[in-house]
Amino acid sequence: MTEVIAVVSGKGGVGKTTTTANIGTALASMGHKVLLIDGDVGLRNLDISLGMQDRVVYHFLDVMQGVCKFSDAVIVDDRYAGLNFLSAPHNANGADIDKEGFRSLVDSLRSHYDYIIIDCAAGIDDSFVMASLAADRAIIVSTPELISIRDADCVAARLEGMGLTNVFLIINRINIDMIKKGDMIDIDTIMNTVAVPLIGAVPDDSAVTVSNNRGRPVVLSTKLRCGMAFLNIAKRILGKKVPILKDEKKGLFGLFKR
Repeated sequence: MTEVIAVVSGKGGVGKTTTTANIGTALASMGHKVLLIDGDVGLRNLDISLGMQDRVVYHFLDVMQGVCKFSDAVIVDDRYAGLNFLSAPHNANGADIDKEGFRSLVDSLRSHYDYIIIDCAAGIDDSFVMASLAADRAIIVSTPELISIRDADCVAARLEGMGLTNVFLIINRINIDMIKKGDMIDIDTIMNTVAVPLIGAVPDDSAVTVSNNRGRPVVLSTKLRCGMAFLNIAKRILGKKVPILKDEKKGLFGLFKR
């Protein structure tokens, strides 16, 4: 059965788009048919993280308005079998999108994919509502910063108010040394504040910036801890029990044993 996942956040710049690109690539690498939809209307960036910016011709609003067929707008990744991408319009804003029309579009695509993942705009405005209404599950992305954590908690409350209760948390850009020194908020504190189940924590790594610039997700670089972290998140989405790695025994991922 197809699952639609909205990747959301309160604060911008926490790595939502990176997370979407890496989870989608990981699921495709494991044999699943995946559609990634850029839901950040007016400020799309998922095409860059996927290295597809030169291939975008149409977007989902074109499909909704009958300008083109879905088959004309969807981009099939020529590197990772099973990975597909649908762009957002860059010359519109969230208020311009018929939210029920978007949900109908997503529902019409369920029979073609195992997973549909929507990269949502930051905040809780129209684009957030559009993506969340179409989703079965939401993943909130936060960094270990007070501003990001507070915003993540607000997003969790908003999702609950919308009736979306299948919600999980990813903590991005974790720095163990800073946590040990007391300069970064620890995972337990973040979980107690946001109060939704943790599905993954991703260590900070400059390789992520390089991968975004090159349009090549790090998730298949299993020698990188950040790549392995994204791969493990994808496995947990599939319901797999992921073994604890040696680095995880230091406490970064020990919470997954719960």
